[in-house]
Amino acid sequence: MKDTLRRLYELQKIDTNLDELEEMKGDLPAQVKEFEDQYAERKKQLADLECVMKKSFAERDLADSDIISLREKVERYKSQQLEVRNNKEYDALTREMDSAVAGIAKLEKEMQALENKGTTARTDIESVKLQITELEKTLEEKRVALAEVSKETDAEENEYRRARTRAMEGIKRPLLETYQRIRDSKRGGKAIVGLVRGACGGCFNLVPPQKVLELRQSKRIYMCEHCGRILVPGQIAEGKETAAQ
Repeated sequence: MKDTLRRLYELQKIDTNLDELEEMKGDLPAQVKEFEDQYAERKKQLADLECVMKKSFAERDLADSDIISLREKVERYKSQQLEVRNNKEYDALTREMDSAVAGIAKLEKEMQALENKGTTARTDIESVKLQITELEKTLEEKRVALAEVSKETDAEENEYRRARTRAMEGIKRPLLETYQRIRDSKRGGKAIVGLVRGACGGCFNLVPPQKVLELRQSKRIYMCEHCGRILVPGQIAEGKETAAQ
């Protein structure tokens, strides 16, 4: 368990150093992420609008085709009315013709709505394309600026990341997940703190004497009852205990 605690504390120190390097980049990482999200959102919006436009115009064309067919029926019914032999046949053709005319009126109304919907989508597409172009330009500028800043810290950052991988090797996944959860919930990302004169090194509340004694024995993982951080003995936090001990 001592080795695990040492690795956890080492992991915390490495992550703190990585956080400091990240802070040197200022708001650029957050800005790049924000513009990337906006870009992805606009691309999705563009795809949705293109789908709406294509579907609207396709349905408009189908309605137009149906209108042509119904008009042909109306003309046919008119011709047939001239050849009927009784009122019953005439009235039946009239009903068919009226139904076709009503269908034409309905389809013409739907066709106009589809035309408007497709045209609006096409106009919106052009607007979104302009937004995407502007976002691409701004995003590229931010990425170049971030790359320039990162050049100064890349070597150091890569070394820390390699050290981080080594430190994680001896820590079981559930404990790593607990560490990350605590780290994400704390300002400054401090999940592991040392015991300082019988108090938590994170919130500075006193730790019960019995727990202090058990903690110094390094036989299990202890968390501060007040802030929830993982506690390590002072000798580990101060680097006074070696792997051989």
